[in-house]
Amino acid sequence: MLQNLNSEISECYQHALENRRWADESRDPGTKQDFLAVERRWLQLAHNYEFAQRLSNFAEPFRRRKRQTK
Repeated sequence: MLQNLNSEISECYQHALENRRWADESRDPGTKQDFLAVERRWLQLAHNYEFAQRLSNFAEPFRRRKRQTK
């Protein structure tokens, strides 16, 4: 699962970078703002995945301990 999250996180950052580049290249202010908004959404999704990963890492010792006591 964590490898999947790492891949998802990386993909989100790649999409965010693409949208930032498109925003930088855009001459239309409205389009530029749209690309920047999409960039923020990709970054937020990456942060959410990172949080899920940290939570899973934190909980893993407790899950292992619970499995060992059964």
